[in-house]
Amino acid sequence: MFSDVLYFVLNVLFSLFGIALIIRAWMYAIRLHPFNPYSQAVLRATNWLVSPLRNVIKPSNRLDWPSLIACWLTALVYLLLMWLILTSQFPSGEALARSLVAAVVTMAKWAFNLVLWVTLIQAILSWVNPLAPIMPLLQTLTAPLLDPIRRLLPDLGGLDLSPLVLLVLAQIAIMVLQRFAFTLFGV
Repeated sequence: MFSDVLYFVLNVLFSLFGIALIIRAWMYAIRLHPFNPYSQAVLRATNWLVSPLRNVIKPSNRLDWPSLIACWLTALVYLLLMWLILTSQFPSGEALARSLVAAVVTMAKWAFNLVLWVTLIQAILSWVNPLAPIMPLLQTLTAPLLDPIRRLLPDLGGLDLSPLVLLVLAQIAIMVLQRFAFTLFGV
């Protein structure tokens, strides 16, 4: 019972922090204004880990390598803790090697979960409250993903099916990654 509760709490905490790191990298890639209050919250929550890495690893033109490496380290620690909680022993050398790849898969799962939730929230708000203060941020985040889909879909007038297509694609990617992560690391 205690291990189930601990597993749940750690899963939520690590997933939220990993997603915050992915948002930070995403904000860097799309050049989101850093003085946005939502941007400030993400930067403050993740700075303790990213700032030291930024001293060693420099970001490139579009990729915030320090944030991505911080996310990978977060996923690695998460996987090792989950292994320890579920099996009550530290992973073997082979499992440690597999966990390095499984951490990348975990990052990808977090990224697709983020895409799924941001797209879903944006779609719901566009129906319920299209003038919500967070809508410009959501539109800025999802535009690079939705615009290519919009170009491929036929014009249906006022009906935009691109969020639905993106939701389906993100969910399929999550299912594939979940299966791959389980076969790779058992988590």
